Amino acid sequence: MKLEVVAQTNIPGAQLRNRGKVRDIYVVDDQHLLIVATDRISAFDVVMNEPIPGKGIVLTQISRFWFERTRDIVANHFITDAVDRFPEPFCHQTPLLTGRAMLVKKTRPLPVECIVRGYLAGSGWKEYKKQGTVHGIPLPAGLREADRLPEPLFTPSTKAETGHDENISFDQMVNIIGKELAERVREISLNIYRRAVEIAEPKGIIIADTKFEFGTTETGELILIDELLTPDSSRFWPRDTYEPGKSQPSLDKQYVRDYLESLDWDKTPPTPPLPEEIVENTSKKYQEILHILTGQTLEDLLK
Repeated sequence: MKLEVVAQTNIPGAQLRNRGKVRDIYVVDDQHLLIVATDRISAFDVVMNEPIPGKGIVLTQISRFWFERTRDIVANHFITDAVDRFPEPFCHQTPLLTGRAMLVKKTRPLPVECIVRGYLAGSGWKEYKKQGTVHGIPLPAGLREADRLPEPLFTPSTKAETGHDENISFDQMVNIIGKELAERVREISLNIYRRAVEIAEPKGIIIADTKFEFGTTETGELILIDELLTPDSSRFWPRDTYEPGKSQPSLDKQYVRDYLESLDWDKTPPTPPLPEEIVENTSKKYQEILHILTGQTLEDLLK
């Protein structure tokens, strides 16, 4: 099967519930949704005009890989990605949906994002340089950019419907979702991160930080939702080029962010065009991390 670039989906006879920055979400029934990962890419909460070939398949298959390897820590929303097992009318969309769609349990998402940081990078590094803290948490003096933190940090944020998410303290998170649930989510997030590190590091990948989302089912069960440990939600650094004290080469969306940071752009629409070279290299980076983590290639998945 040929790789098709999918910037947007329109499935005849299906009810589109929401078109997010990257995913198109369809209603299946009262208890299930179909999530389609398109090839759209966003940076600084703005969707670029140019899609990244194969990106949606990479996100879906990496998420599936991690869902299968963390379900003993916490249940998740994934049911199947086999198109022939999807209900009507989705089961007739094999070329469009192969590799990039998941049938999932419907949940009520928690209004927070659960970020775990294992290394000093991004906004954490910027805050540390100014205040010696990350997310308000004091850290030892003298740390360098990209240094491994003494312990992984749980640093939640709000989940904004529009605009940018905002960092919040754990106490603020408690005020939003309650103490017992906040403590559970923190413990689960840290356990998933530690499990992922155990799996990724022998493959030569450092997971610098990552973001999780959770929801509750109609019976009140807490489950892991959305995507999991993908190059959209994580920083992946090749271990063989890791050198603290500077920004690291990455196999994730940071490559696009770095390009955009080099421009005179205020991070609001309209977006600057992504040159063909940036699009191609981004696609290669996504495919590389797919192969390193899962052993799969896009060609394998489209057979």
